[in-house]
Amino acid sequence: MKKWVVVAWLGAMSLAGLGAPGWSQQNQPLSFGVIIWRSPTLTAQFWNPILRHVSERSGVPLQLKVAQTGPEHTAMVRRGEYHFLYSNHNFIKENEESGYRVFARSKEDAGTGEIVVLKDSPIRSLTALEGQEVAFPHTAAFYGYHLPMDALLRKGIQVKVHFAGNQEGAMGQLKAGRVVAAGVNAEVMRAFAQRENLAYRTLWSSDKYLSLALSALPSVPADTVKAVREAFLKMADDPEGAKVLEASARVLKQSAPMRFVAAKDSEFDNMRKFYRATLVKVELQ
Repeated sequence: MKKWVVVAWLGAMSLAGLGAPGWSQQNQPLSFGVIIWRSPTLTAQFWNPILRHVSERSGVPLQLKVAQTGPEHTAMVRRGEYHFLYSNHNFIKENEESGYRVFARSKEDAGTGEIVVLKDSPIRSLTALEGQEVAFPHTAAFYGYHLPMDALLRKGIQVKVHFAGNQEGAMGQLKAGRVVAAGVNAEVMRAFAQRENLAYRTLWSSDKYLSLALSALPSVPADTVKAVREAFLKMADDPEGAKVLEASARVLKQSAPMRFVAAKDSEFDNMRKFYRATLVKVELQ
């Protein structure tokens, strides 16, 4: 299976200087998987400085790894190919056996899925989408495909589906006029619209769900997970860490920098409940 690493940060730091308990000089960097929302360039620009800081503070070298597509990311989660993960694909029932353990999340990380149109679009209701062309990120997108498509199916509305590859790809198709609507992650849509000066309207919005969790594979030693967890949780209160988060927020034109808080698996039970009842077929590689 093909996959690629967006950017591998090993840095100039000597592994001998890394002081995480349970970590040795002989170990390779641990992979850090990130969900496919944006382009590889933006993903790297946002995450690499954060991972560099966490690596320095925790003593655990982390390597950003991004799959080519959403479904491929899902498959890699199912096979346990990431040591650490920032995603929600581990909550799909078919992926639960991989055993990823939640240890943190973004503090403001409760979001919604939306179906949006351009501001001047004549479409004013979901029923008006019958038979129309609608863009979605990919078949594994929770906010951008599973939630919106489930809503359409429950209303008996059939649309012509176009998969764009990632969240911003679907938004780009809407902006270019190739489709009349798009299924999106509300937060990513707001940031994209601000960055691209795009006016849009929301036709439908889902209930709120905690979005993405920081999780670790069960095989990662507990003291290594603890060191990484502590680095994430303390980052916003660390002067250097705060600067990194602010710089990453500017890359995406986010209204506020991320702040990570402790989390546990049960906080994501409503997402698991959705997957047990959804009308959308979750396609897996």
